[in-house]
Amino acid sequence: MKKQWWHNKIAYQIYPKSFCDSNGDGIGDLQGIISKLDYLKDLGIDLIWLSPIYKSPLADQGYDIADYYSIDPRFGTMEDMDQLIAEAGKRGMGIIMDLVVNHCSDEHAWFRKACEDPSGPYGDYFYIREAVDGKLPCNWRSYFGGPVWEKLPGHENLYYLHVFHKKQPDLNWENPRLREEIYQMVNWWLDKGLAGFRLDAIINIKKALPFRDYPADREDGLCSIHNMLHEAKGVGDFLGEMRDRTFLPHHAFSVGEVFNEKEEELPDFIGENGYFSSMFDFAETVFGHSEQGWYRSVDITPDDYKRCVFHAQRRVGDFGFLSNIIENHDEPRGVSRYIPEGEVSPASKKMLATMYFLLRGLPWIYQGQEIGMENRKLQSIDEVDDISSHDEYKVALHAGLSGEEALHLVEKYGRDNARTPFQWNGGPGAGFTNGTPWLTVNPNYTQINLEAQKEDPDSVFGYYRRLIMLRKDPRYSETLTFGAFEPWLAQQHNLMAYLRKGEDQTILIMGNFQPQPQTVPLPGPVGKVLLTNTEAVHADGPFITLDGYQAVVIELKKSE
Repeated sequence: MKKQWWHNKIAYQIYPKSFCDSNGDGIGDLQGIISKLDYLKDLGIDLIWLSPIYKSPLADQGYDIADYYSIDPRFGTMEDMDQLIAEAGKRGMGIIMDLVVNHCSDEHAWFRKACEDPSGPYGDYFYIREAVDGKLPCNWRSYFGGPVWEKLPGHENLYYLHVFHKKQPDLNWENPRLREEIYQMVNWWLDKGLAGFRLDAIINIKKALPFRDYPADREDGLCSIHNMLHEAKGVGDFLGEMRDRTFLPHHAFSVGEVFNEKEEELPDFIGENGYFSSMFDFAETVFGHSEQGWYRSVDITPDDYKRCVFHAQRRVGDFGFLSNIIENHDEPRGVSRYIPEGEVSPASKKMLATMYFLLRGLPWIYQGQEIGMENRKLQSIDEVDDISSHDEYKVALHAGLSGEEALHLVEKYGRDNARTPFQWNGGPGAGFTNGTPWLTVNPNYTQINLEAQKEDPDSVFGYYRRLIMLRKDPRYSETLTFGAFEPWLAQQHNLMAYLRKGEDQTILIMGNFQPQPQTVPLPGPVGKVLLTNTEAVHADGPFITLDGYQAVVIELKKSE
């Protein structure tokens, strides 16, 4: 694989609304991010992805864009954005923006013009169809519940497609004029000095046409949108064109949010001349998901987690780079999801961090993950902002669950868990704001916050710094970046272990996914212990005894 400038980087995702508020209005902003750049540099971050900051009515927290060329006043100004790009560049960090082009906002000028004249040029920027005999064009269910069709404002029998929120009309990528508008916008941002883009929901840009029904899978008579995605063919034509017209000429980094990709298409997505530089590994994220709703989802076990990770690594092999995560803005906190309930502790948080961070691929940290932020306990659904959580709550109640049971599902799976404000300190507003935060701070901020951990080398934060330093250490970075991935003791219960093999170096990464110790064989003699999350490593000849939730990183002795 040809080495690229981004291969050895550490990436960090910021949810701007919840990161740092500079003006006391309770909403995080660009000046708040600028004020924390030194913190991120000190942590060891190279790439910073910002969730959307474009002008938006925030029906879906900025993923409904009303103007791709403007910064929403809640976050600041274009001058603030230019300053952020420049200040990050001075510190050797690149800024990545969210590229949301499957849909825009119903308040975008394109959609307003389409409403004024559906048969005009802007009408073809969207999917606008007639209802025939009162029947919608198809029975797909939107990601947020309900049909994907909504009546076009000002027109009695015309409907527009929205696979997400009704305020997010889907863009018609079959229209070359629309694609030209998108490429022009992307290049405008890259010319400003962006390092690249994260592409939101990008697999959805290709629809299986003509529209048709699939068998209903709920009482609402609708079907999962995944039926359509499974049948859609030809998304690569759009993605390849966008790569060639935008990312490639700028040597930009691109990472795709890709679900439902077909196995044989993986090299096309992230191979030598892939559509993207990288794509997120969602194998663990989607595990246990049910089309019926959260109430039918299955909790992931440590063994399930290991199998998902190993399968993803095997699929990609050495032809491309995955982007590895345990959480993001759309998911619950990783430590609350992948560590069994009741066993979340500083030790188990560090162990989980070790196991994902040293995989082959690009490691990503989501804001607050580096201090071990957790899911929030809820007293009422009225505390919840996330639109998908409200829909899932109703689905669970309709299925017969009690209010308490339905609320617990929102606690476990809701997106608000990742969107509560960053816990900078134990003071009022957790140091996020001196006003009233837009979303309630997790009450555990008095115990879990950066200030309490920053100078403590044994803290979760201290451990993440050590992980990053190890990953970047010139003695080991080649192996930990480009080295082969090889599972070890893959069938061992509650053990996750793998080797990273370089040309002349083998590093063993092991994690005990249980509170009880376990003794397991080693693949070779211990050379040097590079990292552990506990006080001691108990290696005796060909065996090692791991304490509860212990993680170890060991350089094995070279064979004679």
